[in-house]
Amino acid sequence: MTADIPSGQGPRVLVLGLGNILLSDEGVGARLAARLARDFSFDGNVEVIDGGTSGMELLEPIAECDVLIVVDAVKTGKTPGTLVRLTGNAVPAFFMNKVSPHQVALSDVLASLRLTGEYPGEVVIHGIEPESLATGLELTHTVGARRDELLGNVLEELERLGHRPRRFTPRCSAA
Repeated sequence: MTADIPSGQGPRVLVLGLGNILLSDEGVGARLAARLARDFSFDGNVEVIDGGTSGMELLEPIAECDVLIVVDAVKTGKTPGTLVRLTGNAVPAFFMNKVSPHQVALSDVLASLRLTGEYPGEVVIHGIEPESLATGLELTHTVGARRDELLGNVLEELERLGHRPRRFTPRCSAA
């Protein structure tokens, strides 16, 4: 799923939602990316990908961006539902405390891009502390209650980067 990408406007931003939607709160990033791509359009170079549990197939889209925004369940030991924003040196530390196998894959992708000189200029992780990673198709109440705030944080990040999100408005069909 991708948003429109007009050329020449601001940094090229990739919003990458990660997670396994079969493991309750683990799927929060993938669900947010799907919602972002479905409900919003953007001025500028913004691409939204539901990366699910993908690995090396993300190499090319990440190599093509200036700013990578990762949305994921983030295990920090804080209270479940805590919203987290990681940048700079905190990003590599995020991969040391793995929540799930896709983090290993993304870590490998970023390491490969660093070796080839194609690492994004900025990497930001927006996440939420999960309550449960048990098998289940729904987010827990704790995480579900904060998903709009997480979405708002990602939208604010995009605005900080010069990309104004526009909410799609449903069209009324003629009767």
